[in-house]
Amino acid sequence: MDNNGMTPDVLEQTTVDRESSPVTASPEQHAATRRRRIAWLIGLVVLIAGIAWLIHHRLAAQSGGPGGRFAMMGGPMPVSIAKVTTGDVPVVIDALGTVAPLATVTVRPQVSGPIVKIAFQEGQMIKKGGLLAVIDPRPYQAALDQAVGQLGRDQAALAGARVDLARYKTLLAQNSVAEQTYSDQLATVHADEAAVAADRAAIETARLNLSYCQVTSPVSGKVGLRQVDLGNLVQAQQSTPIVTVTQMQPMSVLFTVPENDLTQIFPYTGGGQKLAVQAWDHTVTHLIATGTLSSLDNQISTSTGTLQMRGLFDNSNSELFPNEFVNVKLVVTTLKNQVIVPGAAVQNGPTSNFVYIVNPDHTVSMRTVVTGPTNGNNIAITKGLTPGETVVTDGADQLKDGAQVLLPGEKPPGAPYGAQSGARGGSKAQRCTRLAAAMKNASGAKAARLGQLYSRLGCGKAGQQAGPAT
Repeated sequence: MDNNGMTPDVLEQTTVDRESSPVTASPEQHAATRRRRIAWLIGLVVLIAGIAWLIHHRLAAQSGGPGGRFAMMGGPMPVSIAKVTTGDVPVVIDALGTVAPLATVTVRPQVSGPIVKIAFQEGQMIKKGGLLAVIDPRPYQAALDQAVGQLGRDQAALAGARVDLARYKTLLAQNSVAEQTYSDQLATVHADEAAVAADRAAIETARLNLSYCQVTSPVSGKVGLRQVDLGNLVQAQQSTPIVTVTQMQPMSVLFTVPENDLTQIFPYTGGGQKLAVQAWDHTVTHLIATGTLSSLDNQISTSTGTLQMRGLFDNSNSELFPNEFVNVKLVVTTLKNQVIVPGAAVQNGPTSNFVYIVNPDHTVSMRTVVTGPTNGNNIAITKGLTPGETVVTDGADQLKDGAQVLLPGEKPPGAPYGAQSGARGGSKAQRCTRLAAAMKNASGAKAARLGQLYSRLGCGKAGQQAGPAT
């Protein structure tokens, strides 16, 4: 037992009961906890309010300054406008095309032998018949000389046979020789004549083979990369070419047109009329070259439902390069004096296209229109508009029929003015008038600031606009 008369077991149980028993909080502690919770709630509300205020002002700034903020409050919507004009609009069919040269020649050797000369530079322009390479001509020159010698020998034999034939013919008339002898000599003359003809053919063959030693370009064009080197032994009609020559002028572009557009093209191709074909770069921002429609294929592709066409271009400055992909514009015809508006003014409705017309009282009216062909950023209107009317080009997505609009350069009617905004723009009298109007609707500190600015500008002096109403 300890000093208090408690056994160790009793002491341990007492300690456990004290530690495990709940502690009753005092009223002061409850009040402090409640104050902390209220403070946290107030802080959270202030934070949310600050975030909402920041978002509101950012949206107001993004809505276009004072005009945008006024529109968000139910005022006129700031818009951009354009006048309805007239002009010529080309009817254009867009397509994708590939630059295709009219001739691409793979130059291969036609006789065998070593290359003794390379006469071109890679990438150079060469004329038709220009020298490309030389194959060793000596064996073929020797063959030609041999054929010429054989021809001379056979010609001499033929001449002797013809003399004998004439002699035998005279003797046969005198019955001095047998008829068989004359017939044999006549056959000999015919054989010698055939031998001379064969010799002449052999000479032509030898000369042709000798000419093949001079490898020339069959077309005018651009020389490609060399495939053989000086000293290489080449064989007649080998698979590896010497070089490739591509004709660059004129150049053609192959493109396909959907069969649904052919009805627009056929009326203008039957009478020999040349339709203009434009080749544009892949971004359709740079016009590469302009040519004419050269020919049409004779059947529509059943797999794609398109008809292939060829446009012919002069390509004098080598603007078009073989196998280049281009955007093609086929100009079918040009419509004169069409009503034109910017493409941004035309809105797509569920059943038709429409535009917003700006009325003199700065309201807008929705009007249905029928569109025609486009020309760059402009679009032709075949029905619904007249020249001189004003249409909305930007901000139409926020409008509805009868809505008030704020035109470029205008200020919202009745918009509030700050201390600085009231002092900007116009004459002194105009600024005083704006400040006076703003002070009528102001109160408190804002009214005091406007009054100070009103006095600083001297608006209360004689000769100025009347001061604010008191």
